[in-house]
Amino acid sequence: MRRLRACLGAAAAVGLAAAGTTALVAGSASGATSALGNRWYAAAPYLMPLDNDPPDPAAIMDATGLKAFQLAFVLAPNGGGCSPTWGGTAAVSSDTAVQSVVNTIRAKGGDVSVSIGGYGGTKLGQVCSDAAATAAAYQQVITKYGLHAIDFDLEEPEYENTAAIKNEIGAAKILQQNNPGLYVSVTTAGTADGTGWFGKQMLLEAKSQGFTPNNFSIMPFDGGFSGAASQTGALTNFNQILQSTFGWDQATAYAHEGFSGMNGRSDTGEFFTQTDFQTVLDYATGHNMDRFTFWSLNRDRQCTPADNGGRTSGTCSSVAQNSWDFAKYSVKFAGVTPPSSTPTPTPTPTPPGTGCKPAWSSTAVYTAGNEVSYNNHNWKAKWWTQNETPVASDWGVWQDEGAC
Repeated sequence: MRRLRACLGAAAAVGLAAAGTTALVAGSASGATSALGNRWYAAAPYLMPLDNDPPDPAAIMDATGLKAFQLAFVLAPNGGGCSPTWGGTAAVSSDTAVQSVVNTIRAKGGDVSVSIGGYGGTKLGQVCSDAAATAAAYQQVITKYGLHAIDFDLEEPEYENTAAIKNEIGAAKILQQNNPGLYVSVTTAGTADGTGWFGKQMLLEAKSQGFTPNNFSIMPFDGGFSGAASQTGALTNFNQILQSTFGWDQATAYAHEGFSGMNGRSDTGEFFTQTDFQTVLDYATGHNMDRFTFWSLNRDRQCTPADNGGRTSGTCSSVAQNSWDFAKYSVKFAGVTPPSSTPTPTPTPTPPGTGCKPAWSSTAVYTAGNEVSYNNHNWKAKWWTQNETPVASDWGVWQDEGAC
């Protein structure tokens, strides 16, 4: 479903992050506006402006006080080439649809960051010839939208490609040097230990290139997590990885660390409720972390009809909530009190153990829409299949419909 960052010295970078310094992008960027404080870019939740039933950002701003949005995702063209597109299909050079979203947000006093990469599609670092070419492609995005912030979302399968990660990290360093004050975040997969082998290799690549972004963020979901305690444990472990990799003390590592969560039901059936978000928010602010964000605003609303716990959706959370409940935690991280609203319903995920479909059979033939049960979950076939074990995957034949 997803799929979720000129080198400053450590002390200077920490000072800028703590002060929420206003970033200044290169003056030649067309359409550039006054930047927000860095804390807002650090709090910007992800929004897909062209897919997953995009919500109205103006309505979210009015309801929550949110000012910054993380627009996702910029990729290489599906047909090949080293030029930026939205989702692999809509060229940035000729875009008007996303520009309209940006204009709406800025007209209300807000701003955007753009996220590159993500879980699906081909990334520019995979196809551009080197770091300079990769940076040139991303510079088109910065210039087009007058950006003051950018996010490098480096995860599967790109971060398993050494050459691609070298291009992405090199490009991030070039952009940071060529756009003074640009807020740069780097987001990667999270594990219980903080991040996995490929995430650690990415950090080592950044160290070897002398690149220090505003933060490195992990995504502690889709990896066997269960609520806030498992997430804060991963953040603690990731802090230790940052210390050992870069030679930072604990406080400096936290000042370069970020959290990127997933609201509601994750791709693998984990649940993260409003209470979990508050716990992680308290951890992030209590440790002076640099970033707190989530995937995604497209999902920050209750499913209709209410389907609390039964499935993972790109357009709703599958937990009981008021619209934009989770966005308000980002607003709090930015240091602003959200507008008051009606009380949040108590999350009520569908309990396991009820409503199982007929058991999956390795010999049976299934066609699109057929439902089965396997490992105490119900599954729906997306197309014809036989002898393919039901497993959670964006690209697999089976759609996980939740516990039964």
